[in-house]
Amino acid sequence: MGRLQGRSTVVTGAASGIGRASAILFAQEGATVVCVDRAEAVADTVKQITDAGGRAVAMTGDVSDEAFVESFIARAVSDFGGLDACYANAGISSAGQAGFAELTAEHWMTVLKVNLIGPFLAIKHASKVMIPAGKGSIICTASVAGLRSGAGGVPYSASKAGVINLVQTTANEFYGTGVRVNAICPGLIETGMTRGVYEYARAKGTADRIGQLNPLARGGEPSEIAHAALFLASDDSSYVNGQAIVVDGGLSSSHPVARRGKR
Repeated sequence: MGRLQGRSTVVTGAASGIGRASAILFAQEGATVVCVDRAEAVADTVKQITDAGGRAVAMTGDVSDEAFVESFIARAVSDFGGLDACYANAGISSAGQAGFAELTAEHWMTVLKVNLIGPFLAIKHASKVMIPAGKGSIICTASVAGLRSGAGGVPYSASKAGVINLVQTTANEFYGTGVRVNAICPGLIETGMTRGVYEYARAKGTADRIGQLNPLARGGEPSEIAHAALFLASDDSSYVNGQAIVVDGGLSSSHPVARRGKR
């Protein structure tokens, strides 16, 4: 029996990368999945799940739109009987800006709406279903960029720092309810968001240097974050609450140093 057998789940950002890997893994472990994304490719994720015998539905929209968030939480309840886990994974980068001085308030608002307001709304509306049931797991994707500088642009990093604080504060807001709220802080993972970094390195013939700053000396795969999400969605993490779990190959374990190469 799967670790999420018979459970109803939601995964946002499910059209690709970490979200797609997580939705598919949740389904493989027995969950039903409401797959959410603004991209139509979320239907391909659902097809992969249903072709393998799982149950899933797709919904497209803006995760910073409160009415849309209410609708996908309601869909989990109406189609699958409740909500046991909600993974607020959708996010965007702050790429495309020349530098700090060129950043605009509009760009900040775009990043914060998706990366921080989106998780807030998911927590708000998922908890309305979970609290009466006396249980539930809410997971948010933060980032190592939310821990300290050097892993992302300023708006992106600030938004992810906000996510870390959001899960800490809401975990305490839900004192005594049985609802848990946690975050995952990925390091460098090959996704649509980081595709440019990987393609540039491969074009230059330096793909072997990707991830060289962490002790594992490699980048990560979406499936490696999906397994962390599975842990947090399952009963295996029943005493884990208000935490930001780092999955980065050891990158954040050290201050910057000059690497001497592999031994």
